[in-house]
Amino acid sequence: MSGKRSIFEEVGDAPKREAPKGGMIDQGRRGARGAIRAWLAVLFALVVVMIAVGGLTRLTDSGLSITEWKPVTGALPPMSAADWEVEFGKYREIPEFLVQNSWMELADFKRIYWWEWGHRQLGRVIGLVWAVGFLFFLAARKIPAGWTRRLLLLGALGGAQGAVGWWMVASGLGQGMTDVASYRLAVHLGLAFVILGFIGWYVMALGREERELMQARRGKEAKLFGLSTGWLHFTFLQILIGALVAGIDAGRSYTDWPLMGEQVLPPTIWITELGWRNLFENPGLVQFVHRITGYLLLVFSVVVFLRGRRSANSATRVAFKAAFIAVMAQIVLGIMTVVYGAPWQVAIVHQLVAVALWVLILRARFLSLYPQAQSIRGT
Repeated sequence: MSGKRSIFEEVGDAPKREAPKGGMIDQGRRGARGAIRAWLAVLFALVVVMIAVGGLTRLTDSGLSITEWKPVTGALPPMSAADWEVEFGKYREIPEFLVQNSWMELADFKRIYWWEWGHRQLGRVIGLVWAVGFLFFLAARKIPAGWTRRLLLLGALGGAQGAVGWWMVASGLGQGMTDVASYRLAVHLGLAFVILGFIGWYVMALGREERELMQARRGKEAKLFGLSTGWLHFTFLQILIGALVAGIDAGRSYTDWPLMGEQVLPPTIWITELGWRNLFENPGLVQFVHRITGYLLLVFSVVVFLRGRRSANSATRVAFKAAFIAVMAQIVLGIMTVVYGAPWQVAIVHQLVAVALWVLILRARFLSLYPQAQSIRGT
């Protein structure tokens, strides 16, 4: 018989249990979060540049210089004098040239051609960067769980944007048209902001681990999240109306402020012959709606900002303050754009600040949903 063993001996000889390892959620879902985030950041920057180039293409009246849609072969510009003559000949057949640009020589045509070609080429680059990145991460099996469909969505939206772009250009090639249809321009710009919004949200989400996001979600500020969601949608509506203004050069129709034509209501607020098309084609009405929507957005922004200041999270408070400052800057730029008759230098800054405002509101919304952890001292 074996001798008696002490209690302490039995405990000492028992096999040690391995302590549970943390981060099990991240182990199964992490993927190449950092690399994918960097890739999306590049796409984000390219889309911002695309919006700027698109705005300059519109401001220089270059959007109709290429009268065909050739997604692949159109990547090559005219390579010889004969090729340039062919392209110029096609442009000379559309109403824009016949009605308002018949004075143009080949050198003048080249200037507007390069803007539109650069805009389309940048679209091809964005599509290529997305395709190469997505296929690489997919083949390497580095896409985090649940992210494949999200990244595919970006590609689908990018493809749709190319089709919408041609749908917009085609509207300006018809009989009697010297510009693209303003509502199609609004759809084109609106979709660009949607794409930018998705990419920005994904970049922010990938900047934090799944575990951290799940924990942060418990501290969601529901009321603030709802207000920021409404703020985002309200701003999007104003961006669309701004595109309608740009589409018919309504910003140059009344250059006094705060009145319009020295009246509260513009003299041409309704043109009977246009009917419902006043909403898209009447410069006085479109600019008036843009102004009123801007005033209402300012009031709503003040309400959201005051609520955001009461957040218990310092990062969230800063985010809402930054977005509100951007609103104020955008309103000042909007007034300057009107007063100076929408010069391209001011108009393009106005458009880029709209991009900054959109992203800052998006960040404020993200932080109200996923507040950043902070110490008790930080509160």
